[in-house]
Amino acid sequence: MQTFMVGGAVRDALLGLPVNDHDWVVVGATPEQMVAQGYLPVGRDFPVFLHPETREEYALARTERKTGRGYHGFAFHADPGVTLEEDLARRDLTINAVAQDGEGRLIDPFNGQADLRARVLRHVTEAFREDPVRILRLARFAARFSDFGVAPETMALMRGMVEAGEVDALVPERVWQELARGLMEQRPSRMFEVLRECGALQRLLPEVDRLWGVPQRAEYHPEVDTGVHLMMVLDMCARLQANLPVRFACLTHDLGKGTTPAAVLPRHIGHEDRSARLLKKVAQRLRVPTECNELADVVAREHGNIHRSSEFGGAAVVRLLERCDAFRKPQRFADVLLACECDARGRLGLEEKAYEPKPRLLGALKAAQQVSTSEVAAAAQAKGVTGPGVGEWIHKARVKAVEAFLVAA
Repeated sequence: MQTFMVGGAVRDALLGLPVNDHDWVVVGATPEQMVAQGYLPVGRDFPVFLHPETREEYALARTERKTGRGYHGFAFHADPGVTLEEDLARRDLTINAVAQDGEGRLIDPFNGQADLRARVLRHVTEAFREDPVRILRLARFAARFSDFGVAPETMALMRGMVEAGEVDALVPERVWQELARGLMEQRPSRMFEVLRECGALQRLLPEVDRLWGVPQRAEYHPEVDTGVHLMMVLDMCARLQANLPVRFACLTHDLGKGTTPAAVLPRHIGHEDRSARLLKKVAQRLRVPTECNELADVVAREHGNIHRSSEFGGAAVVRLLERCDAFRKPQRFADVLLACECDARGRLGLEEKAYEPKPRLLGALKAAQQVSTSEVAAAAQAKGVTGPGVGEWIHKARVKAVEAFLVAA
């Protein structure tokens, strides 16, 4: 029985990056031996165990065989006769197929160290084609290690997988899981560039894929191309350390521009409502979490108004705050403004420009929040006002407070 550290822990150590989690593979052991030593079995599809003290995962060396389409179409085989090299051969990328023994010696049968030095993402064996999730994982690694390129033969392999329909068999939950993780990497644009190059983006997110080649007005978008703009916005999200709901909102905020009639380009009148309708379809298809979906809906519908809000008076600002549900959900509104800032600064030459609507609208919200709704309601009721009329009194009091703030500002 031998134990080896494998995967990301070895890769990150070789890259000089912090190692937070360790994965281990055990060669020459049976499940019964693992349990006898106090390991807790947790694997549902194949033998994986938790260490009795560290709680880290230890998996028995295994091979796998393709039995059907998609992510779940595999049969796994684990027994004491499976070698370390056989286990490493089933892994996705060479940089993830390096192991380390207890003496610190590296076992690298597929030249993962050379690919680390060359900054290349390369598949280990032809078995890569059997699991379409690996396309998403590779794209996510491209977003994490943004100076790594994809080996030409690996890109060709992924294109073949897409053409064979393997990507179409992916379950929505797994697609969302990988997309969400990729959005949170240091350069999210790389994930979508890789998915687009191999054809997977058109199958998974056609609403996003169609944005490339769609022109915008150069006075607002010096980069012109909508797809290029979107990639700049996503990378601005990473720069500003935005959370996942903000990054998803940025991904989907301009979907409607992909359906603008060619006759009216480069203008995109009404694209906000079209974006919201397309977002709804995407969220349903990928089973996007409610928090992400709801924030993205507000950003899709209102980002144009927020950008233009410096032209608004008190009444228009309060109506905007109400549509964004800012009084009930002020933190979400702050996230909406962050998404809009990423949109405004994700443009060629405007990356360093301050986003003026953000402090103005946050100040207006604070001024409106200082209105005592209970006092206004009591005054309205004292005048015999009831029902919706009370709400109108509160609305007018907020408008007055915002107008005073705007004058003072």
